Formats: sequence, C-alpha cells, structure tokens
Amino acid sequence: MIKKPVTIQLSEGLDARPIALLVQEASQYSSNVHIEIDDKKINAKSIMGMMSLRLCPGEEITVVTEGTDETAAAEGIEKFLVNVKNR
Repeated sequence: MIKKPVTIQLSEGLDARPIALLVQEASQYSSNVHIEIDDKKINAKSIMGMMSLRLCPGEEITVVTEGTDETAAAEGIEKFLVNVKNR
C-alpha cells in the first residue's frame, strides 16, 4: 500500500471535467485507488464518489493505492493532480 499526500494545484478546484479525467486516469490501473480527505475515503474510480468530495484549490488530500501496479497508480494520480491545470 502506498499513501501519498498531494496538494490540489488548480486555481478553481476540481470541477466535473477534471474529475471525469481523474476517474479515467485511476481506472487505467488494476490497483485499488482511493482519495482520502479528513475522515472520508473515496474510490477514485467512482465518478459520483469523486464529485461528492468537492475538492478546492490548495486542499491537501492523500492518494492511497494498493495492488499490483500501486506504484505506477500513485505516480499517475499525483502527476495528474499536479498538472491538472494543463489538461
């Protein structure tokens, strides 16, 4: 299991389009991918779950991956969240 803290770096937070792209990114991996914030743990492959988080700019989350490609999944999700403004 990998737990990686990431700060949302998008001036307007994650709205519907970036969240849909994030779910697509997470779905590429066979590992379980979750986003943790406060006391919530949401499956990053669930569009409805991710929409419920309402992530804001500067907010710190934890990316949790577990499975055969957990390292690649953690790196891919982190890269997405850091570069989301370029998408």
